[in-house]
This record gives sequence, C-alpha cells and structure tokens, in this order.
Amino acid sequence: MKQSFLFILLISSVFLSSCTTISDLFYEEEELEIRRLKPIEAQFTPTEIWSENLGAGIGKFYSKLMPAVAYDKVFAANRQGQVNAYEQATGKKIWSKNFAIYDNEGLTSSVSNLFSNGLSAKIAGGVSVAYETVFFGTENGEVVALDANTGKQKWSTTVKGEVLASPAIDAGIVLINTGSGFIFALNADTGEEVWSSESDVPPLSLRGVSSPTAVNGGAIIGTATGKLIVNILETGQTAWEQVISAATGVTELERIVDIDSEPLVAAGNVYVISYDGSLAAVELRTGRVIWKREYKSFRRLSLSGSTLYLVDVNSNVYALDSRNGVELWSQGALKERLLTGVTPVGNYLVAGDKFGFLHWFDQADGKIVARLEVGGDDEDEGIYHSPVVEGDILYTQTRDGKLVAIKTP
Repeated sequence: MKQSFLFILLISSVFLSSCTTISDLFYEEEELEIRRLKPIEAQFTPTEIWSENLGAGIGKFYSKLMPAVAYDKVFAANRQGQVNAYEQATGKKIWSKNFAIYDNEGLTSSVSNLFSNGLSAKIAGGVSVAYETVFFGTENGEVVALDANTGKQKWSTTVKGEVLASPAIDAGIVLINTGSGFIFALNADTGEEVWSSESDVPPLSLRGVSSPTAVNGGAIIGTATGKLIVNILETGQTAWEQVISAATGVTELERIVDIDSEPLVAAGNVYVISYDGSLAAVELRTGRVIWKREYKSFRRLSLSGSTLYLVDVNSNVYALDSRNGVELWSQGALKERLLTGVTPVGNYLVAGDKFGFLHWFDQADGKIVARLEVGGDDEDEGIYHSPVVEGDILYTQTRDGKLVAIKTP
C-alpha cells in the first residue's frame, strides 16, 4: 500500500513539475512537435452552425469521401454504406439509405439488422450530384444513382474495377475512373455503358485514382502512368494525351508518377499535378504544355482569380501565378500534419488536418488567420479531404463520421 502511494506521488510530481499531459506520455518528441500548434493572431472566429453524425466513419481506410451541396441540401456518405441528405441551413436529416450488406439467412431482416452493422458497402469515391440525382461508387465496382429529393434508387450497375474517386457528370454522361485503369462513361438516366477506355496501370502505384473532370465536351483524366488524357465525352475517342511526368529510377517505388488529384480546368487551361513532382498548365484544346514546375502532391488543386493553390506531400501550402507558374508565397507552419487540399472561401483558404483542426489562410500572403477544432486530437477523428464551400459556409467530414457546417465571418 505504501509503495502504491509513493508511485502515485512520484507520477503526480512529474505532472506538476513539467506540465506534462496524459496524452504527452504516449508520443515521441518528434510526434509531439508535429501535434503542437504555434499560437496565431486570430483575425476572426469561425462558427459551427450544425453537426451531424453519419453513424460510422472511414477508420484507417483510404477514402476520398466528401460532402456534396446541391438543391439546398447536403449529401454525405460513410464507408459502411450510409448515404444521407440534410437540410443545408439546419442540418435536419431529410432521408437516409443504407447500402451495407446483410446476411439474413435464418433470421428476419429486422432482427439481423438490429444486431449487426452488416458488411461494409465500401463507399470510397465520394458522392456527386447532378440532374437531381446523387451518384456514387464503391470498391466492389458498384455505381449507384439515387433520387436527390427522396433517396429512392434510380439504378445500379457494376463496372470493372474499384471506384475510388467521385464521378464527374456532364451532358448526360457519368464518368467513372477505376483502379483497374478503366474509364467508364455511363448514361446518367439509365446507368447503361456508353463507352469505356483503358489505360496502363504500373506494377506499383498509389492507393487511389484521379477524379475525372467532364467539361466542354471532354472527359479529362489523370492516370497512374503520369499522363493527362482527354477523350471526347460523347464517343470516348481520344482527342489527345500528354505526358506530365515520366517514370525514372531503378525501383518501382522510385518510378511512381501517379496523377491522383482531379484535373482543374479554368480559362481554357488544365492544371494537373503528379505525386513525383510535376505541376503543369496544359492548353485544353491542344494538349500543349504552357508551363511546368516541380511540386509533389496528390491533393486537390484550387484556384481563386489568377492564383493557383496547392498543398504538397509535406503539408506545405503554396500560391502560384496560374499564368506563368511563378511562386507568390509559401506557408510551412503545418508540416507533417497531413493537410488536405485548400479550398477558397471569401478572401481566405481553408484546409483540414489529421488531428481534426481546420486552418484558415489569408489568400494574399498565406498567413494563418483562424483555427477551429472540429474533430478530436486523435487521428481517428481527423479531417482527410478538402472542405466543400457554398457561399461563406463550409462543410467537412471527419474520419469518425462527423459532418460539420461552419460559417466564415
């Protein structure tokens, strides 16, 4: 008893003398340095308007799940198979559909569902909304379309390969990029295949694919072999392809050149970045490279005015002149926090990190001007994808399934 008391006294003295927290005891100094946020001069306080729980998150799995905003609603899904629609202003749930897979052998459906969460539907690619329809895909190769107003299923089809990125929709076509190297164009009304196209997949690549872009009658895709390809949206015929990054090095690891971020189209140009360090501006009409710079990233690019913004693999934030690729500023205060891509909101940029914080940056100079914790300090509650912005309200999901709406003053 006396020894137990002395042990407790010793531990207490350590806490008091060094101001050590319980969480500090579980991390190495290097990790602690990453977790510690330096004080900032906050220029405003973001306000959480509402938050809802999706019932489950993505855990440690790879995912590009993110909310979608349309028709005064916010649509969100979790990996397990829950797809929900909420009122944009209040967060009130409008409808909910569950695509988890249940084995009802020997049990009634209601009893089975009561005592089991079912097998995961493996929704990983994010939801997209158009034509009053919600589209999403799964790692099982399923593509599903739901009525945006009621949640009623319109159609479901299966494609060859995992659907790891959100669909792109334009001109009645739903574009699906898969981990097998196949691009599928589906009829938005029926789900029937209109055309498909295949690109090479190297022996080793990143877990994930580029979300396709559909614009101006073109299907724009970044590939795992470092190419940017444009197909004619109506027929699938290749208009042009351009090598953004060529594989070099001896080992397969050194030869990874994946383009995993969604091609960004603006003012007749396509901006694209590869994992191995090539950022390029390409003329949409011809495929001619206008300029190229060395930045490594798999995160989503963003544009505000004539300024291009990116977050590299080390969580450094950069601003470049989109017309010539000249670097305007960089921000390195959040290194190794696994920042998401930045999203413009008003005069600011906002990004999430793996510890559940949102950070606001001044677009003019990259200075951090506000911060808000929406998840927990644990990485299972972190933010893994760029926030979605509608007006001055942003929406984000955490790894444990929290959906949050936040206002920027």
